[in-house]
This record gives sequence, C-alpha cells and structure tokens, in this order.
Amino acid sequence: MEEVRCTLMRGGTSKGAYFLAADLPADPGARDDLLLRTMGSPDPRQIDGLGGAHPLTSKVAVVSGSADPDADVDYLFLQVAVDAPEVTDRQNCGNLLAGVGPFAVERGLVPAGDAETSVRIRMRNTGELAVVTFPTPGGRVDYTGDTAISGVPGTAAAVVIEFPRGAGPLLPTGNVRDTVAGTEVTCVDNGMPVVLIPAAALEVTGYETPAELERDTALADRLREIRLAAGHAMGLGDVEGATVPKLTLLAPPRDGGAVTTRTFIPVRCHTSIGVLGAASVAAGLRVPGGAGEGIALLPESGDPVRVEHPTGFLEVAVDLDPGPLVVRRTAVVRTARKLFDGAVFPRPAATAPRPAQRPGGRHGSAPR
Repeated sequence: MEEVRCTLMRGGTSKGAYFLAADLPADPGARDDLLLRTMGSPDPRQIDGLGGAHPLTSKVAVVSGSADPDADVDYLFLQVAVDAPEVTDRQNCGNLLAGVGPFAVERGLVPAGDAETSVRIRMRNTGELAVVTFPTPGGRVDYTGDTAISGVPGTAAAVVIEFPRGAGPLLPTGNVRDTVAGTEVTCVDNGMPVVLIPAAALEVTGYETPAELERDTALADRLREIRLAAGHAMGLGDVEGATVPKLTLLAPPRDGGAVTTRTFIPVRCHTSIGVLGAASVAAGLRVPGGAGEGIALLPESGDPVRVEHPTGFLEVAVDLDPGPLVVRRTAVVRTARKLFDGAVFPRPAATAPRPAQRPGGRHGSAPR
C-alpha cells in the first residue's frame, strides 16, 4: 500500500499537511496527483482524505533546506482545490507559514536553540523572505502557551512572523487609487496581492456574515468582474483560474479596531483573514488617499493596525516609509500546533481523477 510521511498542523487559522520535499515526487504533475489523493479531492466533503472540505483546511506546505544564503529553509505553499482536481502555487499562505519553523526543527532541517529558535524562510511562491520565531525550551519545540488568536479555540505558544522590506512595489499599478470595472479601489501587495474595496461601493454593509455574502449572486458577479480586471492591472495576467488577487471589502470598525473586513478567496468568503492578506490590508490603509480613507480609524504611526474580520481581529505591525512609498517592516503574531505526525495513505491512483493542467506553462504556475 502506498504511503508517505506527513505532519498535519494547524498554522494560524488554517490547517494543512506538511511534507519534506524529499518525500514527494520531484515531478510537479506526479506530486500534485499524490496530493489530490492524499487530501481527498475532488470531493466537496473530502471524505476520503485529510482535507477539511474548505479552502482553509485543504492546504499543503512543502519544506526543504535552502540554497539561499539568506534562508535556512524553502517553503512552497500549494492550495489543493476541494471539489476540483486542481493544485496551484499561484499564491502564498502566511497562516501555514507559522508552522514551517517548528516543522523544520522537528524534521532536523534547523537546530533548535536552548530557549527560542528563529528560522529564516524563503517562500518559493514569491521569492520573499520571512523570519519565524517560536519557543524551544531545552532544545525542543513547545506548542503550549497562553497566546490566543481570533478564530482558534484555546491558547498556544506565540509564533512571531516578521517580514523584511519587500522587493516589489507596494502599489502594483503605480496608483493610490484605480477605477477597476467601474469601482474605485486600491491595489496593494505587501506579500499578497489584494484589492481594497469600500463595501458601500458594492451596496453591502461589510458587516454581513460570510454565508450571507456568499449567497449574494449579484455581488459574486461584481466581484468576479473586479477581480479579473484587477488581475491584469496588477500585472498578474489572466486570473480566471487563480486565487489571487484577494478582494477585501472595507467598512468602519465595530469592535475597537481600525477597519472591518470581508475577504474573498476568491469565491468563498474567508471566515477570518489570511496573514499576508492582512499585511497587505494594513499597509494599504496606511497609504494616504487610498480606498480606506474615510473608512478606517488608524492608530498612531508605529502602533499595530487591528484588522477586524468575521471571527475577531488580527493585529499587524507595519512600518511604512512615505517617500519612496515602501514597507520597511511587517510583523504579526500567530500560533501553530502539531496535530499528528506519521504515515498517510493516499487514495489509490486508479480511483482518482488527474490534476487539471492550466494553460500557459507548468501546472499551477503564473507570473508574479
């Protein structure tokens, strides 16, 4: 019987399967076929695999040692579709990023410190770097702690994720505001391509539940139109089959934060907000004259931006250099927890549909 070693982890408000790259096929097509069979896709319940029947719980992290002198490990994020035979690397995931450092230590890729360990991670999806710091008392990863994050029950050890100054432009279109498909928006990329949209511009309040927004077919049509047009404007090309850019609706805060958000990924409405998505939202709100002006209540410069979402909030420390407009530093606090480690038994290949091949090159690839 076919088997492969796997660690299932919760990273932030997502859940995914973590693999060493050496344990997966080197050929992307064979790798994706194996991952679909492992996660139980395509099936809306993913009943025959590890997936949790939602994009937030159908994720994969592939980790290896890095040849980059500025990194300790490489991290490739793969989004496994739930009800389609598709695997894509066209976006990153900052929530699963929270588990990459502990996973790298436990698998022997990085030595543990006596009290805490910092792991330098190159995110292969974008080429960007991050540093993840977490407790390792006595040289062992400790997942227990008293840090609570919205959308996750209980508490766990704090995982601090810090992103250095980004290499790409914060405003991919070069404009503070763009009119996209007839709607004024701000296109921003601070680790995740995001389109900031005032909720009122789409005739919703921005306080609806994710389920209510997903039932609004007229809204879905407008969002699709905006996303496709924004993809071209942001240099992402045809994003019809991609999960980026994310679309985030903005409304005034209700619970002491800076702004209320509803984010689409790309059709389902996020029950919280992604780490990198929140980093882009926070940076975009700091841009004078952006789509959040008149909506967001920003804290003093240097204080974290509290981004409200359907199940709570996420605080992002973002340091913006006004001229030229670049982000000097971004940091967030997440938690992670190992759920199990062992052998997973994929569905037999003869019973599984093959991964869909996207036009324009290697499966799941796209220009960034």
